[in-house]
Amino acid sequence: MAELVPGGNQPLPDGVLKISVPGPFDLSLLITDDTGQVSGDTDFVFYNQPSAPGTRLDANVITLEPARLRPGASRVTVVVSPAEAGTVLGRLPAPVMSLTSGSGAICARFTPPKPVHETVLLLAEIYRRGTAWKVRALGQGYADGLAGIARDFGVDISDDAPEPATGRDALTGDFTALVNAERARSGVPPVAPDARLTAAAQAHASAMAGQGRLSVESPDGASVYQRVTAQGFAYLTIAEHLVSGPRTPTDFLAYCLSSPATRRPVLDPALTSAGIARSSDDRGGDAYWTALWARPLTPDGLARTASEVVALTNAERAAAGLRPLAADPGLSSVAQAYSADMATRGFYSHTSPEGLAPWDRARAAGCTHRGIGENIACGQRTAAEVVQGWMNSPGHRANILKTDFSHIGVGYAGGGRAGTYWTQLFGLAP
Repeated sequence: MAELVPGGNQPLPDGVLKISVPGPFDLSLLITDDTGQVSGDTDFVFYNQPSAPGTRLDANVITLEPARLRPGASRVTVVVSPAEAGTVLGRLPAPVMSLTSGSGAICARFTPPKPVHETVLLLAEIYRRGTAWKVRALGQGYADGLAGIARDFGVDISDDAPEPATGRDALTGDFTALVNAERARSGVPPVAPDARLTAAAQAHASAMAGQGRLSVESPDGASVYQRVTAQGFAYLTIAEHLVSGPRTPTDFLAYCLSSPATRRPVLDPALTSAGIARSSDDRGGDAYWTALWARPLTPDGLARTASEVVALTNAERAAAGLRPLAADPGLSSVAQAYSADMATRGFYSHTSPEGLAPWDRARAAGCTHRGIGENIACGQRTAAEVVQGWMNSPGHRANILKTDFSHIGVGYAGGGRAGTYWTQLFGLAP
């Protein structure tokens, strides 16, 4: 593998190539001849026009087959821009381009010098020399967006036309406007688009299209919730729509509003951020949609959720004639750490991967309680839902209603394969 520097080049193997740039970015392609000019607007590949002969764009991955490019094409320029409109690249992590062969071997990687004021960057060009193909690293920035690049390459954009929105921006903008109109009619505050949720939605929609079926998890085991946290979005509450079939944002929203269960996330005032994406199945042409709805995690929000679990637990004890449990900072810290550990490392058990039981973890954290009990749960979306679930389980119910317990700590974390992880840690006073 070659780590390229600006101007550096590298021969490429024959066959299929894949170009990826992870993160909050949109990718585009410009297909040109030896003069550096496109032959028509169809040589500009971006989200709303995601394919051309020999090329296909899915999320942040380009599939390229140089041998199948249109006649006369001798160069493909890779363009990166922020996924969120109005953002300069200097506010984002430096884009890192990886180029792999059809077998998955990495051929080249390029990290350009970090841009400052630019809104678009020419990352690299794949070009033909004789019968072989090579890649050259570029790193050339533009401050006037995709419109400036399009004009330089000969794409027909009239002087008074607005700059074309990048794909995610256009779809997100259309859908957000439709959703917020519905929320306004219902007296609900608007939802705000979030580039991290959109990137996670795009990755998941592409994975579903690739396997040709709806699923919370992709074939590699990655869940839609793990995609969200991988983008750096920590959530207190999350909901999702995974749908195939609708062709337009209007049709998709109509499905989301078609039943009480699917309507709830759209009109839930607690869900304040959203992301949406779609991808097409190459085999049948079906459209796969992912919409993510979330409330960002905040310290106050986490504290309120834990307090609600304690209050609901004590309400169950009061109904059984038992004294309330006192919130314990030490137990709370251990419970929170364990929920976060299950979400981060993707396991679900009373025993940690290192073999530590609840009392081992409590003792290691300095808790001196004479007895320890633990309830865990995953997948529940609210405090009321998780406490009700525990009460419906004899073993968990016994812990909640155990006469001897005097203290409680609660932990909650979002992420992992299940989406939510809850911990109750009970203690008997020293």
